[in-house]
Amino acid sequence: MYPSLLAGLMASAATVSAHEFPVLFPRNNTTIGVSGACAELSSQFPSQVLTSTSANYTSERTSYWDVRSDQSPSCIFLPADASEVATAVKVLARNQAEFAVRGGGHMNFPGSNNIDNGVLVALDNLDQLVVDNTTKTIDVGPGTRWVDVYDALEPYGLYCIGGRLKTIGVPGLTLIGGWHYFNNKYGYAMDNVLSYDVVLANGSQVVATHTSDSELFWALKGGGASNFGIVTNFKIQAFEQGLISTTIQNYGEDQVQGYIQAVCDFVESTTGDVAAGAVFSIQYNATTKAVAPSLLGVEQSLISPPPRFSNFTALNSTLSISQLSTTTAWHNQFDTPDQMFRVQFSHRTMKPDADQIIEYFQMWKNAVDEIADVEGLYPTFVLNAAPASAARVAQTNGVGNLWGLDASENWLIFQFSTGWANAADDIRVTSWSQRLITQMHKINQAKGLASEFVYMGDAGEWQDPYAGMDEGNVARAKIIRDAYDPEGVFRFLNYGGFKLPY
Repeated sequence: MYPSLLAGLMASAATVSAHEFPVLFPRNNTTIGVSGACAELSSQFPSQVLTSTSANYTSERTSYWDVRSDQSPSCIFLPADASEVATAVKVLARNQAEFAVRGGGHMNFPGSNNIDNGVLVALDNLDQLVVDNTTKTIDVGPGTRWVDVYDALEPYGLYCIGGRLKTIGVPGLTLIGGWHYFNNKYGYAMDNVLSYDVVLANGSQVVATHTSDSELFWALKGGGASNFGIVTNFKIQAFEQGLISTTIQNYGEDQVQGYIQAVCDFVESTTGDVAAGAVFSIQYNATTKAVAPSLLGVEQSLISPPPRFSNFTALNSTLSISQLSTTTAWHNQFDTPDQMFRVQFSHRTMKPDADQIIEYFQMWKNAVDEIADVEGLYPTFVLNAAPASAARVAQTNGVGNLWGLDASENWLIFQFSTGWANAADDIRVTSWSQRLITQMHKINQAKGLASEFVYMGDAGEWQDPYAGMDEGNVARAKIIRDAYDPEGVFRFLNYGGFKLPY
């Protein structure tokens, strides 16, 4: 289907020659391979390899917001720069050692950025932040969080499309797509990356742009963090931004129906003219039975309250705070505390039908009561806007992205975010969430409300994001993967996370 594309890829990736790779089958005993890799890395970088007896080992292996990501690597390697990442990849491939890569630890798919009895490559030290005020760009290392990026940009009067919570990691969010308040005008985080510095599976390094290694450049836009290589630098387009108009609104249960209607009206009326977006969520306490809808809204405006959220400010709120704010002051309010609890996501995508979503909220609330005995239960019903104008950015910027999301419709993602305390409840909570979201999706399919799109960042590990992407795009991404990693280093040794199908 893509013979000319494959030929071009093989020519442009000529440095990725098959003889530089080990033959992965038959494979070494994984324990021997990991032991050999840890020994080699320790020999070359004695102060940068941690084992279970090292002082900082525990803090590194638990540097995650989701407790389910806590695992016990045989060793942790902390490279200082891209060349050391390249050395590590060669060592791992040569020893056929299973490994994981952690940037900011954004993905909460267990095993996506940590590993038991393997090698963890932790990118903490690749934390460069270099602003170019002339081009309005920023070079960002994969060891950074979005709060670091916003702090670096604000003195220049600049801002960019990134995470909505300050502690979200840069690489995970950017490589899977990236929700931000201003997606409707500027597209997703992936649509605002101008280049990627990438360590490939044979340890070589390339800079992928629209004109150089352009197929890899395209594939990294929504293709996930673990299919093509390790990104060691993102060049991100920024834009001028002064104060923003923000609003925080909290409500009681009596406002749920009006709140959901306001969310759907907001999504349906969204265009790319005025940048505006929000975090929409409804908390439910299964013990007290208290229901608490909330809105965190931001608009690219100097009018307060922000006009795009007038339907929300018109509701009877229990808390209402609207003000003009700097970008850093806004983001610095909202954190994702590390190690707070275990977390399970499940979601589906649909047309913004308020009556149907109100019904789903009630179904979800009733279902939460069925697992109310789970210790530390912390359930949230989340809504995320995916407006047509956001998808249209990729269709008109000359690059595109892997999603191929339908830009003829405004979509709404409804999500269960469920926290709990104990590993003993993992299977129960996952099964509960999977059954409930599947039931709702089948109803949507029957009513013609469903999209098959699944956002990688909010998916349960049992969901398949690639099944909902454009079929031709997924086929193209597989060709790119096989051209840049012909021996499958990132498929068979770095096996965590959402992988492209065979």
